[in-house]
Amino acid sequence: MLQDIFKDAGARMEKSVKSLEHELSKIRTGRANTSLLDHVQVEYYGSMVPLSQAANVSVTDHRSLSIQVWERNMIAVIEKAIINSDLGLTPNTAGQTIHINLPPLTEERRKDLVKIVRGEGEQAKVAIRNVRRDAIQSVKQLVNDKQASEDDERRAETEIQKLTDKYVEQVDKVLSEKEKELMEV
Repeated sequence: MLQDIFKDAGARMEKSVKSLEHELSKIRTGRANTSLLDHVQVEYYGSMVPLSQAANVSVTDHRSLSIQVWERNMIAVIEKAIINSDLGLTPNTAGQTIHINLPPLTEERRKDLVKIVRGEGEQAKVAIRNVRRDAIQSVKQLVNDKQASEDDERRAETEIQKLTDKYVEQVDKVLSEKEKELMEV
């Protein structure tokens, strides 16, 4: 019973860390990265789909992306979607290829991005603490139902706290790596 609670809590905490990593991959650093365009949606035959389902996105060099459009009539739609996104990027078209040059980040913009990253990290930590709270509540329920002793409860709370500390430490590590990447010139 207790092992199931530990496994569930660990899996949910791991998902919080993975979710943070996914969210941080969308935040632009000085380098080009295809994940930058992952959340851009384009209208493709009447439905909204991710850009990657309408074109091939690749990194040309450290400051530019190349989008190879599969159908000529999609070029204008993809350009419009990129311009309307919150990325602040300007696409340049050459034939069936769209090029995006990433301008260097200003110091002020880097500091703003670090604040955003820290906010995302705090949300991940709150999610991990909520998992801890739920797990401890499940253990308390087992004690109330006489399926576990109070000694088991204390040991379980200690174990759950160790899990929480481990995943909070992982969040801090992910945050420090992203901050370092953002402040790199």
